[in-house]
Amino acid sequence: MLNNLLLSIPFMTESRVDLVISAFWPMVEAAVLVSIPLAVSSFIIGMIIAVAVALVRVTPVNGVIHRLFLVIVKVYISIIRGTPMLVQISVVFYGLPALGIFIDPIPAAIIGFSLNIGAYASETVRAAISSVPKGQWEAGYTIGMSYMQTFRRIIAPQAFRVAVPPLSNTFIGLFKDTSLASVVTVTEMFRVAQQMANMSYDFLPIYIEAGLIYWCFCWVLFVIQAKVEKRMERYVAR
Repeated sequence: MLNNLLLSIPFMTESRVDLVISAFWPMVEAAVLVSIPLAVSSFIIGMIIAVAVALVRVTPVNGVIHRLFLVIVKVYISIIRGTPMLVQISVVFYGLPALGIFIDPIPAAIIGFSLNIGAYASETVRAAISSVPKGQWEAGYTIGMSYMQTFRRIIAPQAFRVAVPPLSNTFIGLFKDTSLASVVTVTEMFRVAQQMANMSYDFLPIYIEAGLIYWCFCWVLFVIQAKVEKRMERYVAR
């Protein structure tokens, strides 16, 4: 039945149908075992960087060391936002060996993705923190809380609710961007698609299939995102 359905597509032939079917599970397996873990680990590390960078930027300037950190994070954000992610990953994997630093493909990809997410997500986190009324900070100080206690107990929960939708979109975008890891020889889903296409010299059906698989995974993430946002709305309403 599946064969007949695929054969009904104008450009499909029996050989292409066999190719698409044989490539399906290897690509799905690579997505589950490599692409998703790569996206999750990079996102977690990136968020740690983003929160740290955002705190440096929203904290009132105090002293030379803080000013130095402020300059460093601004330069970091400017470099990451001003260069393609492909270049960033390539520098980590292919460029650092020139300095005697050798990093395996998966850690190199994680470093590249994390640095990229850290820069972009820091702007989202900073905006979310800034959206909390200043009176909330003053309320924390009034009851004797320190800056970090006020941030952790009062500001962060409110900022988190604001940041959830854009950060969810950032994660979905990161999952799609894991295809760039193929450049540094990580055998994620798109690299498997490339390998299957190279063996058959028939690229169109494989790449279309890869695109559909990415779309299916992203659709699941969209559904999860919608449910998380609804729960956050209910929580805020209470």
